[in-house]
Amino acid sequence: MAKKFERHRQAWTQTEINKLHLMVSKGMSLKQIAVSLTRSEESVKTRAKVDKLKISKMR
Repeated sequence: MAKKFERHRQAWTQTEINKLHLMVSKGMSLKQIAVSLTRSEESVKTRAKVDKLKISKMR
């Protein structure tokens, strides 16, 4: 059964966007960022693409 996410289909807040930018700049992986923001990896990937961010590969 698929895992449900608390933030499913909810808009990104400015605070979440700022955290995303900070975590990407620190070189965190997609999975770490998704867990930290309680968002799906797909949601994080999509938002990063919108903001033209490059998420590092798994370490």
